[in-house]
Amino acid sequence: IFIDNLDNSRHCFALVGGQYSSYHVQHWMRRPDDKGPLDAQMPLKLTSRGWTVEGRQEFNVPNDRDVKLHQERLLTYLSEAGDIKSRLRQTLEKMNVKTVVVMTCNRGQSELLMNFACSSRARGFDLQNVIVFPTDLETKELAEGMGLTTFYEEKLMASIPKKEAVEYGDTIFSEIMFAKVLCVQLVNELGYDLLFQDVDMVWFKSPLDFFQDESLPYFDMYFQDDGNRQLRFAPYSANSGFYFARSNPKTMHLFRHFLYSCDLLGGWYSHQSILIALLAEHSSVTGLTVKIYSKETEEFPGGLHFHRKKEVMKNIMSGHSNAYIFHMSWTAGKGDKLKFLQQLGEWYLNDQCIGKEAHEIAGTESGAGFKNSTLSSNCCSAEPIFKCHYR
Repeated sequence: IFIDNLDNSRHCFALVGGQYSSYHVQHWMRRPDDKGPLDAQMPLKLTSRGWTVEGRQEFNVPNDRDVKLHQERLLTYLSEAGDIKSRLRQTLEKMNVKTVVVMTCNRGQSELLMNFACSSRARGFDLQNVIVFPTDLETKELAEGMGLTTFYEEKLMASIPKKEAVEYGDTIFSEIMFAKVLCVQLVNELGYDLLFQDVDMVWFKSPLDFFQDESLPYFDMYFQDDGNRQLRFAPYSANSGFYFARSNPKTMHLFRHFLYSCDLLGGWYSHQSILIALLAEHSSVTGLTVKIYSKETEEFPGGLHFHRKKEVMKNIMSGHSNAYIFHMSWTAGKGDKLKFLQQLGEWYLNDQCIGKEAHEIAGTESGAGFKNSTLSSNCCSAEPIFKCHYR
């Protein structure tokens, strides 16, 4: 049992015999029945770990709307799965790679996807391993115009909003999370090892070189440390926006279970808490092995380091870091991500391409189709575009 009393609240721990062994720690609190802060005068009650000391339940059961939406999505998926996997397999075979970098994006986040492509090309990375699962036609055209391989399945993505989320955990954010679960599950089940990453990402060195190194200790999955130590992210604090997964029976079972659990997205605000709960359960049940690279690890910095680790960021900007990537996590919305990346010197997308559709950038008719990096020459800067927004 790993115990760290992070919030300095008064805890006691009891080992209770006289029952079958349990692989879960039961949590008891002196709290009201429905909501409200802890009360020392109340009797102890068995409690979800989603219950905060402020008296807020963060792990709600799905409501009728969430259940109905999930059932409709699953019905579409199960009805079309054979054809979808067949076409996706053909796309992956054409890529001719063993390990796939999986990304998904909607129209509202497309500038961040384009910046990833521009920054990667400015550093000389070959993006033939990358496949993007766009959630709308506009993003499909933008991604293909940047020279990226795409797989677009309209029937599955029809319910995904096109707008960007206003903030972490809002309704739009939660609905976009379904696409992040779906694309990984499909690629994993087709037998490919994969690196999943969000679009608010830049590469300094190819992370595939790190994860494909034969000297790397073997785990089924490897995660960037999110850095958030709220109880709802226990016990792993795994960042669901940057992780590597091997394709094997254990991970296939995990991702199927993950897909079937997406009715929780609305009530849990994100897929991150769902995934972490499943990692813990599958580690116990099937022996799934999970590695979290600690927040002190130099190779995979993110939003935690941007906001709280000044020396780490100074080393990155001065070129004295061993970082492979930088992940602009811990950020409320796209507007802040864009500003932070600009001031960090990791923005390579020209202004005339921000907020535009592919045909507007290329000066062609809508729906013309865009292949082979036709937008890159207009949109990508060879040097970072610095803009100062803060002291």
